[in-house]
Amino acid sequence: MKAVVFHEHGGVDKLRYEDVEDAPKPGAHGVKVRVRGCGVNHLDIWVREGLRGPEIPMPHILGSEVTGEVVEAGRSALGFKVGQRVMVMPGISCRRCSHCLSGNDSQCGDFRIMGYQTQGGYAEFVTVSALNVLPISDAWSLEEWAAVPLVFLTAWHMLLTRGALRPGEDVLIHAAGSGIGSAAVQIAKLCGARVITTVGSTEKIGKAKDLGADQVINYREQDFSEAVNELTADKGVELVFEHIGQETWEKSLRCLARGGRMVVCGATSGQTATVDIPFLFLRQLSIHGSYMGGRRELLDVLRLLDQGKLRPVVDTVFPLKDAVLAHERMQGRKSFGKLVLRP
Repeated sequence: MKAVVFHEHGGVDKLRYEDVEDAPKPGAHGVKVRVRGCGVNHLDIWVREGLRGPEIPMPHILGSEVTGEVVEAGRSALGFKVGQRVMVMPGISCRRCSHCLSGNDSQCGDFRIMGYQTQGGYAEFVTVSALNVLPISDAWSLEEWAAVPLVFLTAWHMLLTRGALRPGEDVLIHAAGSGIGSAAVQIAKLCGARVITTVGSTEKIGKAKDLGADQVINYREQDFSEAVNELTADKGVELVFEHIGQETWEKSLRCLARGGRMVVCGATSGQTATVDIPFLFLRQLSIHGSYMGGRRELLDVLRLLDQGKLRPVVDTVFPLKDAVLAHERMQGRKSFGKLVLRP
């Protein structure tokens, strides 16, 4: 089968579109899926560049967000049939520990993400456990569904599970034009919060408002922390949705109201930041780490997508062979919403 792989860490030039061994036949509890859409994420870029963390299988196939059609199901993979439209859950866990059994899959000691610690969906086919396959409706195209699993699940887990966002609160969401930002704006608005978000260009302001943002700050033209203080009459926001990292860290903390919370899931601009400790405890602020989410939360997200209360936001669909162009577009911050690869 065809796949996009890299044999060593580095820039986009390391990505190769080539023939690889076909995805294996599914075992008794497995499902083989023909990939029709695979979302591109910043995680893909970090892994390709050499993200600090666990060793990954090499040569490596990226891709955490997969949708497609069942081509073969194991004899014990009940409920799946050839041709069925499905989504692959990006998180893999043991399903037996206390974390998994309580719905906190991503805190499992064996938790892995498809396309990171395992081979992913930048390929024509994937074979996975039936436990990680979810049927999906025809409410959206397969390319649109591929813009959902990782970013909507992560945003939901950050805002509701870790951040405990409540109706009427002010929330600052960075980068409405990113995949996770476009998901977070919708979820926060659906929860009844007042949504303040940032974008990097004038043309993205209207798109952010279309998603439900109440106030949009062009961070290239205005200091976002000063703008937040103006918009909240110097009170600050109750919650900051932080996924940029070093570039925004200190100012994000300065945007918090007394007793406010900041939820963190990424470090796109750098992995090192400092904290003014007295500022933290005197204002009784909280910082919460967040790492994707669990199956139960994803099912909640899918139900709202089926009802049309949330929607996938796709910027561009690229042929799989053009994965390099997709990575370059993401790194150039040119997109609004998700980039999707189609084999």
